[in-house]
Amino acid sequence: MQYMTDIYSYQSEKHSAVTLGKFDGLHLGHQLLIDKIRSYRSENVRTVVVAFDMGRATLTTAEEKRELLKDQVDSLIVCPFTREIREMEAEDFIRTILVEKMKVLYIVVGTDFHFGRDKRGDTSMLAEYAGVYGYHLNVIDKKKYQETIISSTYVRESLEEGQIELANTLLGHPYRMSGRVEHGKQLGRMLGFPTMNVYPKPGKIMPCNGVYACDVVLDGRRYHGIGNVGVKPTVTDEKKLLAEIFVFGFEGDAYGKEIIVEFLSYERPEQKFHSVEELKERIREDIRFGKRYFGLTVRE
Repeated sequence: MQYMTDIYSYQSEKHSAVTLGKFDGLHLGHQLLIDKIRSYRSENVRTVVVAFDMGRATLTTAEEKRELLKDQVDSLIVCPFTREIREMEAEDFIRTILVEKMKVLYIVVGTDFHFGRDKRGDTSMLAEYAGVYGYHLNVIDKKKYQETIISSTYVRESLEEGQIELANTLLGHPYRMSGRVEHGKQLGRMLGFPTMNVYPKPGKIMPCNGVYACDVVLDGRRYHGIGNVGVKPTVTDEKKLLAEIFVFGFEGDAYGKEIIVEFLSYERPEQKFHSVEELKERIREDIRFGKRYFGLTVRE
């Protein structure tokens, strides 16, 4: 897959099937758009996702979008929503970007897609200019889950409420974070539960603070484990948010390595305990929760 961060860098002599939007989370509604452009893929038609980066906190970082889409489309453009793009006349965006730059043959967007100065561009304008430039327009209706429209806001609210299973259902894939394993104070190792400490990337939305059953992808292998998202209030006053993961069956050295953490099931909120011994006993219970979740042998 070709990956770019500048829409003007796109170059191809072939026609394109393009979908555009924020694509925050790459949830099931977004997947409908991506599946549609994939249906147009051919030797002469490239599939292109244009994901506008609004510069706000996000469910999926640019790197995560790249990882999730690497086997699905030909090109991913994570495009900063610059002043130039924001203030470009909608008609000029269609002509210069979609038609001249991308040689678009198929455009796929959601019903609420807007673009150009003052958001004048919409699906009606795209339909009007389809007759001028000869492209085909597909406007995809919103996907629903139990009568509620699936949206990035719905996913965020689910994460904030600790409903990770619901968030994962809306996404169609486990909610994840990625990062480099950092050195900590070695407290987990001293307690007998060595952990991997991972700090979220700037602007990455995290699930609500608490303990989760997790999968960890490290060096191409998948492991089960439990993870605490939070600030470790029992042992530090730093208030620095991180994920602290205890990985079942891993005995190697992961420091400095990039890992992916997938959050699968929420157990409990983060707590401040009265003593380290109380924390240690609670961790044992958390491990039992995680092992039961994954169907592993539990020592009661």
